[in-house]
Amino acid sequence: MVPRRRLPGADPSNLWGNAREGREVPIELQSPLERQARRVASGAEIVLEHVTRTYRVRRGMDVRALADVSLRVAPGELLAVVGPSGCGKSTLLELLCGLQSPDAGTVACAPAVLMPQLDLLLPWLSALDNAALALRVAGASRTQARARAAGLFAELGLEEFERARPHELSGGMRQRVAFLRTLLAGKPVLCLDEPFGALDAITRSEMQEWLAATLAREPRTVVLVTHDVEEAVLLADRVAVLSPRPGRVLAELEVELPRGGPGRVRTDPDVIALRERALSVLGMGARG
Repeated sequence: MVPRRRLPGADPSNLWGNAREGREVPIELQSPLERQARRVASGAEIVLEHVTRTYRVRRGMDVRALADVSLRVAPGELLAVVGPSGCGKSTLLELLCGLQSPDAGTVACAPAVLMPQLDLLLPWLSALDNAALALRVAGASRTQARARAAGLFAELGLEEFERARPHELSGGMRQRVAFLRTLLAGKPVLCLDEPFGALDAITRSEMQEWLAATLAREPRTVVLVTHDVEEAVLLADRVAVLSPRPGRVLAELEVELPRGGPGRVRTDPDVIALRERALSVLGMGARG
């Protein structure tokens, strides 16, 4: 039997990302000052330089997903990546998590975990056991994993739903459980792939506010992929706009409003202006 090829630095026991350096971020609740110190000390920086990724599909045809992408994300920063369907946004996240390797260029990333578009909750497990699954995969006992996950349920608005099965949860609750599972993987970098894309507009708005508040309490370096330009501006410190396939960086827009501050509302003139700038760049890229 031919041995399965392993990507450099990838850990097949981690279902949601790499484990190049083991668990870097403690999952116990910490004071804001302790979390800030851990975040800075972790060096959770991301650097992509001239990255290209091409897929070989049927009949020998090549499809280039990304072309000459260079990006840098500082520790503790939230970068949103927007672009049309098929421009390589999900590929970018998988490169950061060590699930793929670039064909050209370099990717340097602290240990990262991927939250995919679908929540992928296991229907036969309770919400608590689904959230604790990353800890179980990492070797924690069931008792330890449940105790650690239960400590965050109330903080994330999931109290009294620990024993519920996924089919008994609303869409927003399922996404919270999936996010908690991602958080408990203990990696300093979170890669979120359209985490709210399947939700209705009202629930999506509520989840955006919830995510901003959660990251204020539990800081991480975050790369968020979304089709929603307004969502990117509301949540991110910076927005990277990608071109149609093959994805190239057309622009990087700084969001100078404090994350989670009172100015981060849809009707704020600065938010509207940034949204229109991003849409304008996307329009120019489509014409190009």
